[in-house]
Amino acid sequence: MKITIGTNEEPVRLSYVNTHQPVSVNGSDPKYSVSIIIPKSDKRTVKKIQDAIQKTIQDNKDKFGGKVPKNLRTPLRDGDVDREGDAAYANSYFINANSKLKPGIVDKDLNPILDPSELYSGCYGRVSLNCYVYQVNGNKGATFGLNHVMKTADGEPLGGRSSAEADFADDSDDDDILG
Repeated sequence: MKITIGTNEEPVRLSYVNTHQPVSVNGSDPKYSVSIIIPKSDKRTVKKIQDAIQKTIQDNKDKFGGKVPKNLRTPLRDGDVDREGDAAYANSYFINANSKLKPGIVDKDLNPILDPSELYSGCYGRVSLNCYVYQVNGNKGATFGLNHVMKTADGEPLGGRSSAEADFADDSDDDDILG
């Protein structure tokens, strides 16, 4: 089931953005991926995600022998619990989505974003996802695959790294430890 989350008025925030180059995690096949942060106050998007998960599970319960298993894993996670202490995830839910195929990446005017530095952890946007069920190595659940990303606005970069502009904006030598 395909859904698009985030709007121009209420975009989602992107984190752990690996959309221009696939990344291998713990020796796995390289994949394109993004963590999508949704404010808990965005009840419309949260409901849209929950409805997509439930519909996908119901529509595919034959893959689980005709009934929905207990303790089925779902992709919507609570940032206050699973990322406790990370301010970017406070008072938010999040979804991790990935794909073996390179996602389409566009700006709000639908122009392709070719420069990897333009889509970064901390910017805002919209994301096209496909929800599906899985059963792998005894684990059963629903998850989201990454289709496409639209950047709608810049945001404060995540990860604690300052920009070169910020580091060199002040010409003062006051912080020179050798002086």
